[in-house]
Amino acid sequence: MAGTNDIVIKIATVNGTGSASANGLLRKAIFRMGVPVVGKNYFPSNIQGLPTWYEIRVTKDGYQSRSDRVDIMVAMNVQTYSQDMAEVAPGGWLIYDSTWPRGRQLDREDITVIGVPLSRLCNERFDGVRTRILMKNIAYVGVIAALTNIDLDVIKGLLEETFAEKQHLIAANMEAIHIGYDYAVENFTGPPPPKVEKMDATGRHIVIDGNTASALGCVYAGATVGAWYPITPSTSLMDAFRSFCAQYRVDPATGKRTYAIIQAEDELAAIGMVLGASWMGARSFTPTSGPGISLMSEFIGYGYYAEIPAVIFNVQRTGPSTGMPTRTQQSDILSCAYASHGDTKHVLLFPADPHECFTMAPQAFDLADRLQTPIMVLSDLDIGMNDWMVPEFEWDEDYVHDRGKVLSAEDLEEMDAFYRYLDVDGDGIPYRTLPGTHPKGSYFTRGSGHTKYGAYTESATDYQEVIDRLDVKWETARKLVPEPEITYSKFNNAAILTVGSGNGACREALDRLGEQNVGLNYCRVKAFPFSESVREFIDKHEVVYVVEQNRDAQLRALLILDFNVQPDKLVSLLHYNGIPMNAGFVVEKVLEEMSRGRAA
Repeated sequence: MAGTNDIVIKIATVNGTGSASANGLLRKAIFRMGVPVVGKNYFPSNIQGLPTWYEIRVTKDGYQSRSDRVDIMVAMNVQTYSQDMAEVAPGGWLIYDSTWPRGRQLDREDITVIGVPLSRLCNERFDGVRTRILMKNIAYVGVIAALTNIDLDVIKGLLEETFAEKQHLIAANMEAIHIGYDYAVENFTGPPPPKVEKMDATGRHIVIDGNTASALGCVYAGATVGAWYPITPSTSLMDAFRSFCAQYRVDPATGKRTYAIIQAEDELAAIGMVLGASWMGARSFTPTSGPGISLMSEFIGYGYYAEIPAVIFNVQRTGPSTGMPTRTQQSDILSCAYASHGDTKHVLLFPADPHECFTMAPQAFDLADRLQTPIMVLSDLDIGMNDWMVPEFEWDEDYVHDRGKVLSAEDLEEMDAFYRYLDVDGDGIPYRTLPGTHPKGSYFTRGSGHTKYGAYTESATDYQEVIDRLDVKWETARKLVPEPEITYSKFNNAAILTVGSGNGACREALDRLGEQNVGLNYCRVKAFPFSESVREFIDKHEVVYVVEQNRDAQLRALLILDFNVQPDKLVSLLHYNGIPMNAGFVVEKVLEEMSRGRAA
């Protein structure tokens, strides 16, 4: 049930009508009032003309996942009106543009329907078709503000920040706000919706999307080269990196750029450029999505076998093939873990929110250099493109990049000979050199069969020795990757295990299940290969519900492959329709499995 500072507002509009600015204004105003809020955008993959929705969850408890109810629906799209009305929870409210008549069949007795003639009011006050459309969107912000008690002074302050040098736009937007606000105050007589009341729960927090956070993390990690081919939903990551580099990657003395950003002709070329730059010693990366990983696979395998650092950000979307480019999934787990032909295994990092996108970016570059291999950071569209409230980013000023085993000219001068693929320390990681360091450091980089000394070979023994040494390095990686987040509420024989953006829904589900006296322990894996603590967690339970957002239980399969876990201990709860998972789904599925006896 909705309550004070516990409201879900969903806005249904048409893509390309400028509603994003209005929706963002509403979300920011709630955040500025000190109330935790999260925004989820459901938009089509075309430029304009198709339905789009934006969901604002006002949540005093600070939950980050999508809600499983809608309290207030703003139905601005005639094409989806019936669908939108059906989504409103019993006892909820629906706001629509009453400029045009509405059929009686579009009524529900268990909700409050509020008609506001937004188009007529804006047509009377504003000139120009485009202006009227934009101001109609701003006007519904006023309606919501009136009904839920959102502070108009806060809204005005945001407009003044946005249009500081365009005073006429501030006045026009405030006029539109008051059109909706005043009409609602003067005409609404039904049961009032829950209110938004000021809190002090957003201090030292920011609202940011994962792609922007990842880009900033790349800057702090020391990345200077980015190559990519545009693809939804990862393009904004490189856009943000370019913007940050324009601020922080320019030599103040000469004005010259100290970075390179290259739009390649395709994804295969992009990862090739990244590997080339990394081979030269630059920290380089590429952002992409599932189809890009498919195209990059040959070069990813080359990076694995030739042992070249690289960082790949995969902002996952639905598949297969083109799929639904603007919907979210976690369906690339297996394709990334074993990308390319032959025996390959790749280190994966799984951020749960934009804060971890920022912190895991430097970790990815450090691991890539230390392990001399491509590292993939798997977020998804929900994390990458939606608005999350997260703690402010902090940075350790004493942090030093871990470049791994790179020999200097002095090191090479003291050596009798350098062998590129020789395991000197027993951890599976050889020493490497950067081009031009010293004549002794030269070697032939090859993706064909090679010996531990770097020479070409077709010897079965020499080939297998290198492949086996790569497996030793894999076990070293297991000790270096981030540890999972594990919570034991009490002694429970059952648990939930998830990955990435599943964290928000699962955390909230644990609270809801606890209210029903269903106690479950919790594990969120942050990386592959899985650390031994993941195996120990699974071993302690009779049943582990593996919650993930794909059809084929890819996380469960990876756990079985990596740990040889008893399969019937891992029970899959799968959500894969492209919409971000909510806690209600997890609760329902856990209770269903318990009713079948799949819990201690």
